[in-house]
Amino acid sequence: MRKVCVVTGTRAEYGVLRNILANIKKSDKLKLQLVVTGAHLSTEFGYTINEISEDEFEIDEQVHILMNDSNRGNIAKEMGMLMIQLSQTFERLKPDILLILGDRYEIFAAVSAAMVMNIPIAHISGGEITEGAIDEQIRHAVTKISHIHFPGAKEYYQNIINMGEESWRIFEVGDPGIENIKLMNFLDKKELKKQLNIEVDRNTLLVTYHPVTLENDRLSFQIENLIRALDKINTKMIVTYPNADNGGSYIIKKLEDFAKVNSNVHLFKNLGSVKYLSVMKLCGAVIGNSSSALIEAPYLKVPVVNIGNRQKGRLMADNIISCSNEYEEIVKAINKSLSNKFREKVKNVKSLYGEGNTSEEIVKILESIEIDDKLLKKKLVWSWEYVSFYNCGSRS
Repeated sequence: MRKVCVVTGTRAEYGVLRNILANIKKSDKLKLQLVVTGAHLSTEFGYTINEISEDEFEIDEQVHILMNDSNRGNIAKEMGMLMIQLSQTFERLKPDILLILGDRYEIFAAVSAAMVMNIPIAHISGGEITEGAIDEQIRHAVTKISHIHFPGAKEYYQNIINMGEESWRIFEVGDPGIENIKLMNFLDKKELKKQLNIEVDRNTLLVTYHPVTLENDRLSFQIENLIRALDKINTKMIVTYPNADNGGSYIIKKLEDFAKVNSNVHLFKNLGSVKYLSVMKLCGAVIGNSSSALIEAPYLKVPVVNIGNRQKGRLMADNIISCSNEYEEIVKAINKSLSNKFREKVKNVKSLYGEGNTSEEIVKILESIEIDDKLLKKKLVWSWEYVSFYNCGSRS
């Protein structure tokens, strides 16, 4: 059997990967090897390895790397620690393919180790653009290191082509987040109230704000304005922790202080995919800068307020209102998202991220693709349009 090793470091990433992991596990041609690291193993971020175990996936390796404070220096050290430990893990597991998703620093460390060990790499969700975060550089670097690409939309397929990747390596399979929604057994209001002790309705905001890692010098300004705006709106809020990036601990502290003095603010370390998406489906609007607001929320036809630059450059459906980090703009955008007029508009929105057959398509490709010199030896190719522009425009 062909061994497919998957490395996951965050709750959100695992939630997107779940159906793909399940289909790999069911395949009679593939053997799943699962490596869990990063925030999954942190009590501060909800110790979400428990969610993986509850889903009955066998975990082949736990790699502890998180330090007490996710500042820039510590994140660089965590990457180094992860590369050292993953090199040992890969030597033991001997995977035939490494399958990874996204653009986090844990993934960059994983593909760097796999690259020098000549392990073929398959990358999900390449070609996307997020100008406000270091994820942008990581994602494109991972694309150039990877041998197989699974972008979530036609535009992202073209972006990978524009980076000089050979077209036969690229498979437009749609975004796995859409498939998760189509297959999910959502919790209703009654069950959510039982589990969360909150009545989730159209007056409820779902809030997630992650650090904008290329704007850390403006973090206090961003969080102060966000909290002021939420306080002004003064409605029920379900707020989730940010991810374990530089600045995450600062955001957590500010959110904890906010929740302590506002009984309408309900703060959670981790909701898990089912509760999170069930809340999203029933809430009035999604607020913040999470990619789930741009990918899953349009499919569920829920209004979104996308704040700041973290997601700048991504495809955005018509349910999304983008605004700056200015207090007045955030308040204005939230009020618009909750208006009857905008809610009516959102009823007709269409998803930009595929039809939801992603995991089966990925598994078929992983089962059948030839692992040979052609796959491992990458070539840089350019379209004739680019070559003509370069020759005519830059060498005049």
